[in-house]
Amino acid sequence: MLRRALNGFTTAWKGLSLTIRALFASNAKRQVTTIANDNYFHQQNNTNTIQYPKQELPVPEVGRYQLDVEIDDCIVCDLCAKICPVNCITIESIKSTEGSIGETSDGSKKLLYAAQFDIDMAKCMYCGLCTIVCPTECIVMTNEYDKTVFELKDLNYEFSDMSPEFAAEKRDLLERQTAEKQAAKLAAMKAREGGV
Repeated sequence: MLRRALNGFTTAWKGLSLTIRALFASNAKRQVTTIANDNYFHQQNNTNTIQYPKQELPVPEVGRYQLDVEIDDCIVCDLCAKICPVNCITIESIKSTEGSIGETSDGSKKLLYAAQFDIDMAKCMYCGLCTIVCPTECIVMTNEYDKTVFELKDLNYEFSDMSPEFAAEKRDLLERQTAEKQAAKLAAMKAREGGV
């Protein structure tokens, strides 16, 4: 019993001594240096925390932060949405009725319209899988990490540049073209059956 009480006091004293040492340590401000600096991890000794947001630490180039989409380079392949483990990417595509609708910056043909391309950053776990599978590299992680908002819905980013009216028009065109093809196919089948 006495051993347990002594162990409790010893443990409490170790924690408190660490707090007291930090309390009376130097009040020097931390100097902002790059992570490549040899002294990067040792410079925090005897310093206070950085004075954020006035002072910011440099962002590593390989950091995983805010997602961004260059919609003009997107071929709407849907690979990013399929690989996302938390389903934070929502894509709706409309097939073009006139064939190619343009090219991306790397020369890939665009055959689909992006009626919807939303990313819910509140769900995103910053794994970076969506950036790896993208064939045109249109989805990237930027070095922005501070996206503070008051409403959770403000973390849902819409990247599609199609208006709802234009998307509805393209859907109607596709439905009409599909119906015409289906009618032509049925007529051809009936003609074959009648000729046999």
